[in-house]
Amino acid sequence: MEYIKRAIENVVLHSDKTFKSVLVTGARQTGKTEMLRTLFPAKKYVPIDDPFIAEQAKNNPNMFLSLNQPPVIYDEIQRVPELFRFIKIACDERKEKGLFTLSGSQPFELMKHVSESLSGRVSIIELATLSQREINEDEFYEPFLPTMEYIQKRSATAKTSHNIWEYIHKGGYPELQDPNVEWAAFFSSYVKTYLERDVRQLSAVQNLDDFRRFMVAVAARTGQVLNYSNIANEIGKDHVTIKNWISILEASGVIYLLEPYTPSVLNRAIKSPKIYFRDTGLAAYLTRWLSPETLAMGAMSGAFFETFVVGEIVKSYSNRGIDYRYCISYYHGKDKKKKTRNGETVEVESEIDLIIEENGILYPIEIKQSVNVTANETSAFFVLDKVDDKKRGTGAIICTCPQPGIIRENILQIPVWYI
Repeated sequence: MEYIKRAIENVVLHSDKTFKSVLVTGARQTGKTEMLRTLFPAKKYVPIDDPFIAEQAKNNPNMFLSLNQPPVIYDEIQRVPELFRFIKIACDERKEKGLFTLSGSQPFELMKHVSESLSGRVSIIELATLSQREINEDEFYEPFLPTMEYIQKRSATAKTSHNIWEYIHKGGYPELQDPNVEWAAFFSSYVKTYLERDVRQLSAVQNLDDFRRFMVAVAARTGQVLNYSNIANEIGKDHVTIKNWISILEASGVIYLLEPYTPSVLNRAIKSPKIYFRDTGLAAYLTRWLSPETLAMGAMSGAFFETFVVGEIVKSYSNRGIDYRYCISYYHGKDKKKKTRNGETVEVESEIDLIIEENGILYPIEIKQSVNVTANETSAFFVLDKVDDKKRGTGAIICTCPQPGIIRENILQIPVWYI
């Protein structure tokens, strides 16, 4: 299979010219190694996940670095954390940029050693699974924002998706873009490798079958507010264990937690994060939705569509080197609003699926898998008007409508393939 150009390549190349070391993190098999070897063919490549090489590095790290002089790529650097101190010394002794290119598939574990040894000497870059743009070879790189200016720019390259559920079900792992790779076999091997290597390295999980059942329970809750007790009751574990296991999934790049927007003026806001799988294909495999058709028609279709949309928006920011944790959130408040449902007026809690903040402006977003959407579905947006030091910007409903449009003043409808 041919190499798929990654949207984050320019960020990596720029960092290599301005920092002495670059660290690319991300979940297992997101394409870190292939990207780095493609971008830096002249650099020596050292695979530290090779047991023989790892043993050499652990036993005599100083000698190991002397035999593998920069500029060099150290792949899966978290296997030998002893190297970080010696990389720091080498960075301090030399003036050149781009000395060390590092990769690793356990971001939290890596961050511990990076903060201790390479603070100020390293550019940290997160590589996600392939985005919809990358799969379509679309070289539009701007972060998503629900504005007319963005829509006008995006319309030049946006490609209509004839079946968005094929994207959602397959997921974004590079290897799965090869039509010869079987979907279920890939994820079966992925889960087995993840459990036996990453989970055991990150935590003393005694029973991997229990952890597998836990992963299924979490996948079934993608797009929901995180409730530790609810998961604990389902799989028969205590609250502390579930909290620890959630941190393992997050640490290894399987899930991310979307924090709530909770300014003091919105005192009825729920303060728990929402949980999302980073790859919808993996979540579909774990919850046994075995085809795009069954997923699209199934009970979890709304949750998977939301997970996909949020994930694509997050990728549009991380692929530009922007930390989305500081600008993307959601709102769920206990204040009631009236809503028409099946012809009846009912009271429901206020919710905004996504809020993007930029330059003091809050852009609210609703996510609906339907083709036809109405302005009534954006009634919760007005809660943001209570935030005195922020301005509410253009809002949007992201859906499967055929073309962008204006629902009412300051509210857009945006097709999912415009992300």
